[in-house]
Parts: sequence; C-alpha cells; structure tokens
Amino acid sequence: MRIFSGIQPTGQKHLGNYIGAIVQYVEGQQRAADAGDVAIFCVVDLHAMTVPWEPDEMRARVYDTAAILLAAGLDPDRCIFIRQSDVHEHTELAWHLGAVTAHGDLNRMHQFKEKSARQRDLVSADLFFYPVLMAADVLAYRANEVPVGDDQRQHVELMRDVAQRFNDRFGEQLVVPELKIPSVGARIMDLQDPTSKMSTTGGSVEGTVYVLDDAKTVEKKFKRAVTDSEDPPRIARDPSKPGVSNLIDILAAARGITPEQVEESLADARGYGDLKIATADAVNALLEPVRERYSALRADEDALEAIFAAGAEKARAITSETLRDVRAATGVGPRT
Repeated sequence: MRIFSGIQPTGQKHLGNYIGAIVQYVEGQQRAADAGDVAIFCVVDLHAMTVPWEPDEMRARVYDTAAILLAAGLDPDRCIFIRQSDVHEHTELAWHLGAVTAHGDLNRMHQFKEKSARQRDLVSADLFFYPVLMAADVLAYRANEVPVGDDQRQHVELMRDVAQRFNDRFGEQLVVPELKIPSVGARIMDLQDPTSKMSTTGGSVEGTVYVLDDAKTVEKKFKRAVTDSEDPPRIARDPSKPGVSNLIDILAAARGITPEQVEESLADARGYGDLKIATADAVNALLEPVRERYSALRADEDALEAIFAAGAEKARAITSETLRDVRAATGVGPRT
C-alpha cells in the first residue's frame, strides 16, 4: 500500500486543509508503514506557479507549509517528505502523460474554469496543464492511494483515466491509483458563508479558521459562525441547515467521532451556542500541539532544507525506475 499526496504552499493553511488532507497524511504514514510500504508527501511548489506569485514569498511559504506538516506529525524517518521541484522526474513524466491526455478533458476541469476566470492578466498554460502534472506526481511513485479533499476528486478521476490510457497503449507501466476522501470533514465550509468552501483565496477572514490562529481567535470565529433562525434550535445535519451541519462535521472530525455521535452528545444542548463552544474547544485541542511545535521547526530553514534533500534522494530511487521503464516503453531516450 503506497500512498502519495501533495499540498500547495499557497496562503495560510486552514482548518479545511488540516481536516481534509493533513490528518489523512499522518494516518496514511502509519498505514503505509504497517503494510511494509511507504507514504510520500510533497509540497508542490511547481503547482503554486499556476497562479501569480512572488519569488521570495514562494520560498517562505514552502517553509511555512513544511513546518506545519512536520508539526502535525509527519516524520521524515517514517515517510518520504519532499519539495516537488527537487525531483525532476515529476516534470518529465508529465510530458509523457501529456501525450495521452485529451485537450477536451483538461478543458472540462472545474478548477481550471474557476481559476482562469479570476486571472485577468494571464491565464497560463501551466494552469491548463496542472492536472497532468498532478497525475505525474502520483504515477511517478506507482502509488496505490491518493488521500485528498473532495475538491480534488475530478483531478484524481482524470489521473486514473490517463494512467489506464497509457497502460493500454504502452503496456502495464503505471499503477492506477485509488481515491481516498475522508468520511467526515471532506469539505469544510466557510463559517460566515456555509454554502462556500473554506478557502484562503475566496473565503472570508472571519469565516476561515487558520491552523496557526491562537486559541482566542479560534473561539471568537466559532462564536460568530452562521447557523440559522430555527426556533427552537435544532442541532442536526440537514441540507436545509448548512451552517449547523458544517459545525457538526467539524466537531465530529476534530473529536474523531461520527456526526450522529455529535448529535447525540448535544441532544440536551441549550442552543447553537453550546454547539459553537464545543466545536471551538475541540478544534483548539486538535490544533494546539501543532501550534506549539511549529515555531521551532519554522525557525530552522537549514534543517528544513536538509529534510527536503534527504527526501528527494529517497524519492528519486523510486521515480528514476518508473521513468526508466516509461522511456523504454515509449521509445524515448537512449536504448536500454
């Protein structure tokens, strides 16, 4: 059971990133080890070039993201932890995969449509090609499983199609990976607009809980979270109650229980205030250890670079074999 997933170093990491992806990373690290295999986790700086960026800010955010992941529990001795641009096979394999990827499939990607609509000065070819590079990220390691948030479902489905199309033409060179989305918390919504996903780019500041927010700020944001005007208040997951449903999902994910158990535990609650406080307390308990470890990790950039370098060496031991087989199968490069 080999696992791969990547996270962009864009913006501050928020609660949706943490519950939807980072928690899965830590759990996957152990599952892969238990299965006698390895999990690979990647800060995808090349993907971050698909939207406008500043060079100094890019480097700083790579370090920020790396420190958060390590503070959350990723252990470079138990997984492979890399910066995407350090492993050149990602980009080479993307070119091979582009040859079997349909233009029309890329044109239908929801994220391309959404992001290109916001980029008025330049819609880059990199943004269009993003899903192919994402496919290469995973397929270079012949990973079996891709833990991601629900918003990446379409990209993983394309990845599977591309891998199968490549294998149909050139033989069984690539593993067709499985999508893994958390059963609870796969899509955390903005606290001020619970019909929109929590986001660092399109969301509200008051509705976005950042991993590094202090405890008082987290509590303040949850106390102001939008619920509804139902009287008497009803704490239940219901499509007609997006704000309440979002808080229940967050509380369930933070406590590691089911939404049904959350509803049972709050059956005697006095109102939505009790739900908000319980959720804030659970989220703070979840994030406090990360906040405590983050500062020391982030302060030592030389140590972070050493971790990336060691990870790249381990990664290339895998990806170089994949590319050797892909080149031979496609007839590209020197004769083997």
